[in-house]
Amino acid sequence: MDILHSVAEMHRFADRVHHSGRTIGFVPTMGFLHEGHVSLMHIARQHADVLVVSIFVNPTQFGPGEDFESYPRDFERDRRMVAAAGADCLYYPDANEMYPDGYQTMVCVRDVTRNLCGLSRPTHFEGVATVVTKLFNAVKPQCAVFGQKDFQQLVVIKRMVKDLNMDIDIIGAPIVREPDGIAMSSRNKYLGPAERQAARCLSRALDAVRARVQAGEHAAQALISLATDIISAEPLGRIDYIRVCDVETLRDVELLENDAVMAVAVFFEKARLIDNAVLHVNGQQS
Repeated sequence: MDILHSVAEMHRFADRVHHSGRTIGFVPTMGFLHEGHVSLMHIARQHADVLVVSIFVNPTQFGPGEDFESYPRDFERDRRMVAAAGADCLYYPDANEMYPDGYQTMVCVRDVTRNLCGLSRPTHFEGVATVVTKLFNAVKPQCAVFGQKDFQQLVVIKRMVKDLNMDIDIIGAPIVREPDGIAMSSRNKYLGPAERQAARCLSRALDAVRARVQAGEHAAQALISLATDIISAEPLGRIDYIRVCDVETLRDVELLENDAVMAVAVFFEKARLIDNAVLHVNGQQS
């Protein structure tokens, strides 16, 4: 497995792959990997000849007072996991390579960033869109895989790729959960035993909402109230938001007439966890 640190090295690698007639599948990460990330790598491998994984903790998507400095990092562990997943290349640039002196260009995706996490983290998705654009330009993939746990991020990237005419297939991968139901996340490391126990309320709330939809409830406020009651019963949880939105526009909906997503963000001490469930008016919930 090649480990590359500069844009120039990544360009040369990508050009060699393309000149040989092969395709690149890409999984961008911020490291501190878990089995959810590995599942993305396996999906990318199924859709392309060569697998590239990046690790970069992107400073521009962290707001003031957020956890950029304390975000968990373990490069050697990550390197072993990426190699074991069969990656051909690990792209590991530093901040000076990504944002050299004088850097002043940002990518803004507007409407789909205005709800959900965009309300409490107003600069977050500008940082996400910018770094993903830069990574796409360096890696030159034919497809890239993003987890559905970060549902808004997935929608933002799909919108950006469509709007900017990027010839990249964006693939959404199912949420991977721990045995206790908590969605896998690098920030789960922040959870102590009590917070870990409390955080199970997120998947319980989403399961209850799925069941209520299957039973015929289509009013968004009733579903939000149900989830709020379950999560609020955990004294260690502090709700950031619970919303039901259109799966493409991410605008709030009042009545489920088409597919919608319930998205939640809840603080457990310093850990801010997000989770979601896609709600189908007819058919299997996911």
